[in-house]
This record gives sequence, C-alpha cells and structure tokens, in this order.
Amino acid sequence: MTTIAIIGGGPAGLMCARVLQLHGIETTVYDADAAVDSRDPGGTLDLHADSGQIALDDAGLMGAFLALARLEGQAKSRRDHHGTVLTAFTPAEGDAAAPEIDRGQLRTMLYEHLQPGTVHWGHKLARATPHRLEFANGVTVEADLVIGADGAWSKVRPLLTDATPTYLGVSFLDARFDDVDTRHPEVAAIVGDGHMFAADGAGRGVIVQRNSNGVVRGYVAFRAELDWHVAAGVDIADRESMRSHLVKEFGEWCPDMLPLITDNDSDYVQRSFWALPAPLTWDHVPGATLIGDAAHLMAPFGGHGTNLALLDGAELAHAIKAESNLDDAVTRYETAMFARSGELAASANTGLTRFFATTSPDAPHLPPDHAQEHKDYQARAAEYRRVSR
Repeated sequence: MTTIAIIGGGPAGLMCARVLQLHGIETTVYDADAAVDSRDPGGTLDLHADSGQIALDDAGLMGAFLALARLEGQAKSRRDHHGTVLTAFTPAEGDAAAPEIDRGQLRTMLYEHLQPGTVHWGHKLARATPHRLEFANGVTVEADLVIGADGAWSKVRPLLTDATPTYLGVSFLDARFDDVDTRHPEVAAIVGDGHMFAADGAGRGVIVQRNSNGVVRGYVAFRAELDWHVAAGVDIADRESMRSHLVKEFGEWCPDMLPLITDNDSDYVQRSFWALPAPLTWDHVPGATLIGDAAHLMAPFGGHGTNLALLDGAELAHAIKAESNLDDAVTRYETAMFARSGELAASANTGLTRFFATTSPDAPHLPPDHAQEHKDYQARAAEYRRVSR
C-alpha cells in the first residue's frame, strides 16, 4: 500500500488530506501543535474565488465555509496618517469574490472534516530524509511520499532546494481590540466592516482587520532591523514601554489615528515579514514535494498565501489520484504550482516594499482597486474551471 505523510496541519496540509480522502487515498498528517486550537492562529483571511474557493469547492466544503464567512468583511479603505480616506471599497450585496474567515475557524473547519485519527498532534519533525521522518518525540515514519506543508521554516524543504527565507526589512507588532464596538468605538469606526490600511510615506503603517466575535486585530508595522528593539532599548514584553516608544515613532500621526497604535487590549506580539526567492523552482526529487508557504512563502500583500496553499493541497491530491505513479503526480503538480505561484509571490513581495516605502505619502501604495480585483478573481475562477476540469 502507498503511504503518504503530510507534515503540517495548517490549511495546505489539511486541505490535501481532505481531498485525498475524498479520492479514497489514505494519508496521515503530522503536526507539532498539541491540538487544532492550542495556539493563536492569527487574524482573518480572504478566500478568493479564483483559488481558495476552488479548493474548498473541490473538498465539498463551500457550504461549511459560507456558514462562517463574512461577506461584509471584504470592505477595505486606505487612509493617510492624518486620517484622510484616500480610497474605499464596499462590496455589493451578494459579492462573494473574497469573503473573510478567521484563521482559526478555517483550520478547525478543515480538521473537523477529516476522518478521525488523520492528524497526529504533538509530532514535531526533527529530521527528514527521503522516505523517512524522525520526530522529536522519538517516532520514526517511513513514507513513499513526504508532503512538506510545514510553513516558512520547513524541515522538508531542504530535500528539494537550498532556498531559505530572507527578511524583507519590515517588522510588525500584532495587537487586538476586544468587544471593539463597545470598548473601542473610535477603532470600530475607522476599521468599518473589513480592513483599513494606512501609511505615512516614511516606512510606517497600520493595518487593522475586523474579525468575528467583536474582535479587531491590529498590525503596527515599520521598516526596521530585526533587532530594532535592542538598539531602541525597548522591552517588547512591557506593554507600557512599547506604547511609549510607539507614540514617539508615530509622533506625526494625527490624534484620531493614534488609538489604533496605543489602545489595544493585548500585548504587542512581535512578528516580521519573510519570503522565499520568487519565483522559486526546483528539480523533481522522488518521494518529496512542498505545498503552501513551504513552497512559496511570500509577503501577505494581495492575500495570495493561504489561497495558494489551499489550491496546492487540492491540486496535489487530484494529481495523485489522476496519475499512475507518485513521480508523475508530483511532476504534474509542481509544474502547475510553479507557474501559478511565482508571479504572485514576486508581486506580493514588491507590494510590501511599496506600501512601506520611505517616499512621499502621495506616492502610490497598495491596496489596489478592490472593485476591479474582485472582478478579476471571478473571471479567473471561471477560466480556471473551464480549462482544468
């Protein structure tokens, strides 16, 4: 019997397992987390009609997705650091080009639609060699195909390529506002039903996102070295110390925008933007392949990362079903994946650089025209279905 091991229980790995099981193909997912909900998965995602939704449809999960999704969450606006609205987009009634869903909700939904026992939690991969996996808990697994869905710092990736992520020069602090409509009405008014992007043309920006259950996630971002807090003498774990520092750093922002930076209910969680070289390809290696961020980690501009991850998982599963052997299946999948991900990854990385550019605040920045973007999602989805099924 052919054995398939998926490393990573995020959207890519769980989607791949789901579609494989629909095809009657057994697989096991190994993940380092203790459980599906053992850590904060982050904010919200928009799932595109031309990619993520295609995978969900293939997996028979569009109904489950739409039961959780927020169509109104597609709304977006861009402001300058004085609070002036520069562009705004409100989705039309029934527009489902890119509905929003919380990351945790998506992961749990995918997990709950797998056969019981599919995911082996608490399995952190320590070492991977062709067809053999060694986990930190002492478990060793042999597999005919190892699918690396283990994200930015994949331990499967070195089997295929020497490429490693590089820092894109932008750090950000993840914070949240709870019960936002009651406790933080000024933040609720600025973010609206969806997203708000703001930049000052000096390498600083704020992104806030409406999540479910009255929560807004905020991202305070700026160009900086990785160890910026050391040079600044700031204790990231000390919320008040961080606030004092940010008030100085964002001193030219108007008072109406400052609550986005200072009034959060959580500590500031430090994160940073990394990406793999784009476009990234590799020569076929028997017995291993990559999906999602493990294959094409990119900046989160344009919202392509998770969407491509879901489509990767579904398309690899389809290829395994369609081809007579695993080598042909992986080659078929990788050829298509390289073609669709390379340009999008390069564009996302460029978008991040532009948004946080140290130029005039009048210079063009992302996000783009979202009304046209939604039309493009829908047109590409129709074309994809026409030529690929």
